[in-house]
Amino acid sequence: MSRSEPTAAAGPAAARRLELLTRADCGLCEQFLDELAALRARFPVPAVTLVDVDADPELLRRWGLKVPVLLLDGAPVCGPRLDAPELLRLLRL
Repeated sequence: MSRSEPTAAAGPAAARRLELLTRADCGLCEQFLDELAALRARFPVPAVTLVDVDADPELLRRWGLKVPVLLLDGAPVCGPRLDAPELLRLLRL
């Protein structure tokens, strides 16, 4: 997995940048994505860019096995499980 292009989202949270640090064959990452998709179906959460930590030596050094991690504007929000209330609070939704 490499960086994928985020899609536009409507609402006040649209200008925020969400990135999910992940890696190939990561069951927790897939579960996190499923939970995030369900949350996005109910709230105007911005699109998420997937970032493969194994493709970037700096990210691999910093995060190692600590994936998945959700970043909002570059700052960690939660991981390895989705903390929906915290994400919504930070997005002010």
